[in-house]
Amino acid sequence: MNAIATPQTASAAWNIDPAHTHAEFKVRHMMVSNVKGHFAKLQGSLILDENNLTNSKVEATIDAASIETREPQRDAHLRSADFLDAARFPTLTFNSTNVIRRGEGELAVEGDLTIHGVTRRVVFNVEGPTPALKDPWGNTRIGVSATTKINRKEFGLTWNAVLESGGIVVGEEVAITLEVEFVKA
Repeated sequence: MNAIATPQTASAAWNIDPAHTHAEFKVRHMMVSNVKGHFAKLQGSLILDENNLTNSKVEATIDAASIETREPQRDAHLRSADFLDAARFPTLTFNSTNVIRRGEGELAVEGDLTIHGVTRRVVFNVEGPTPALKDPWGNTRIGVSATTKINRKEFGLTWNAVLESGGIVVGEEVAITLEVEFVKA
């Protein structure tokens, strides 16, 4: 009896290494400069299909209360009902739905981003993944860099104040930058 050959998949599970991962953002402040911040607590996983990256999937969860901008009063305001409302919506999540290869080492990862209880489709421009390597403790690691821009108002983050000059305190566009290191599960 002849066996039918089936393609071998090279899918592997990876976990985000939170100690070596950064979820950062920047937004225009008073139409003058950018305020940058990050989230200190995050977790997630990746199913990486090395034979066909477009079959890969990623999930990530960020603790909304872990937002940090180096200004305690601003951080408390960002955690409040005016912005993230971390008490009611304790997490931000991303679940990929589609991965498109754009070129060598370049991907578009589309998925559902949920902030403040509102889910919208976004596309991250991704560099990577890097080649896998072993760390000094025997773990296998890869990394990616990803960027996107969102309009915060589309996620229900509508608080603002008008300046005397007619401008606004907080810009609507938020640039998101991720530096993610994964450890093979």
